[in-house]
Amino acid sequence: MSPTNWEAHTEAGIERVRSWAADIEENTMEQALRSARSPAVAGPIALMPDAHWGMGATVGSVIPTTDAIIPAAVGVDIGCGMIAVETDLTAERLPDNLGPVLRGIGREIPSGFDRHQHATAAADHWAGANPLHTDVVLSTKQERTIAQQLGTLGGGNHFVEICLDERGVVWAVLHSGSRGIGNILAKAHIESARTLCNDLDRALEDRDLAYFLEGDAGFQAYIRDMLWSQTYALENREQMMNTLLRVLRECTGLEVCEVERINCHHNYTERETHDGCEQWITRKGAIRARVGDRGVIPGSMGTNSYIVSGLGNASSYESAAHGAGRRFGRKEAKRRFTPEEFVASMEGRTWQKSKAEALLDESPMAYKDIESVMEAQKDLVTIDHELHAVVNYKGA
Repeated sequence: MSPTNWEAHTEAGIERVRSWAADIEENTMEQALRSARSPAVAGPIALMPDAHWGMGATVGSVIPTTDAIIPAAVGVDIGCGMIAVETDLTAERLPDNLGPVLRGIGREIPSGFDRHQHATAAADHWAGANPLHTDVVLSTKQERTIAQQLGTLGGGNHFVEICLDERGVVWAVLHSGSRGIGNILAKAHIESARTLCNDLDRALEDRDLAYFLEGDAGFQAYIRDMLWSQTYALENREQMMNTLLRVLRECTGLEVCEVERINCHHNYTERETHDGCEQWITRKGAIRARVGDRGVIPGSMGTNSYIVSGLGNASSYESAAHGAGRRFGRKEAKRRFTPEEFVASMEGRTWQKSKAEALLDESPMAYKDIESVMEAQKDLVTIDHELHAVVNYKGA
């Protein structure tokens, strides 16, 4: 596609959606159009190549608002994103047996619903320097968990990988967000927005598109908690990456030095200027891709990931896809595919093979083709490196 050759979807002569998604389900486009009709939305929505159905707003969408914010468009994992570190190691220096690295990751980085039994020194320091001031009522346990979950992976599609690029250079990569606290804050504000819209008779095609206007009491409360959660998510990835590099050093006996570190959100909102207008740009399953912006776009467990640089395409609000995007929901994936098919698709990787059945909904077959996604966004990013995972760990 050229920078202006996206597919435009219009209603009553109004441009609603700019779509880079060649492989898109009918219900996904219907949802995107429904989101674009919201009175809170200030212009066409940009739909990324990996777009798929989500709660309220489509995953893989970029939504501009001027004096309004839609909490569910950001989602319940505020600040979720990717971090990648290029190291000075090359493939020939890695041991043949990477099992100890996989086990070390599982031992040192809590995953799923787990947390650190006691907050690490780094987590305690960050939490002390960045206190949460929120109107959301938290229990003592929830407050304690803020520090205990900092530096932990979570579950679902969050993962840790050791990868090789096309030169044979070793990269450390991981995907995670704002953990339990981000989820708690997001859900509270989503419910608050629903209640407000209902009380004020604000028309909604979908209750999950409930929004705050700038004059609403809940607007600033949400913005404050959202920005804090985004900072928490960024730090969460930083601390896990530091642990991952330590695990790599300890389990291989090698000195590992950083060459480059990239840390980017793909579920977030930020104040930006586009076409001379200052707006809130919500990226739900999308990364910022200004000219030169470095980003990480993962595939699925059994496919490659990409290190990219943005091209600053104005039509997409300087954005790009966040990954492969789901083709099948979790329940549908478990109905369609078998653990045997999953194991075959993971050939050549060190991973939690014994948990194939539990992880089946995260199998590569459940996701869209990442190569097609990258082809569809040639006008949004350039590919700097293509990464092939040799170790994959997921929070089962």
